[in-house]
Amino acid sequence: MTGFDDGKDEGALRTIGEVSEALGVKPHVLRYWEAQFPLLKPLKRSGGRRYYRPGDVELVETIDRLVNREGYTLKGAEAVLRSTSKSALDRRKDDRRSGERRADAELNAAPGVRLTVTDGPEMAEIIAGLKAIRARLAAALEA
Repeated sequence: MTGFDDGKDEGALRTIGEVSEALGVKPHVLRYWEAQFPLLKPLKRSGGRRYYRPGDVELVETIDRLVNREGYTLKGAEAVLRSTSKSALDRRKDDRRSGERRADAELNAAPGVRLTVTDGPEMAEIIAGLKAIRARLAAALEA
């Protein structure tokens, strides 16, 4: 991944200007790629400001490499990204299944759950933990 020299944490959100400058891709091209590549979805906050997560930056780097260095068309690059993301989704599903089992075991062993918000496979654990809490609350309300 591109190293940003701005003093921010490695996992920090980046503006479209920061990503544009670091990767040498103009902002209007980044916005166009968002429309062409459904996998590229940076966070949008009030006023439509875009914030790129580290995964979004990696995806932009991959798109730039495929289109501008390896000569893929936009459709060809999208096909490559879909095929690689499909295998990544399969891995995430497996991680989610094991994460749900882990979260259930932790909930049964401890009276409380401590969750931290992260991006990626850890999110499956958070969701599983929240579902388990919801089920315990529903059971307590019925009693």
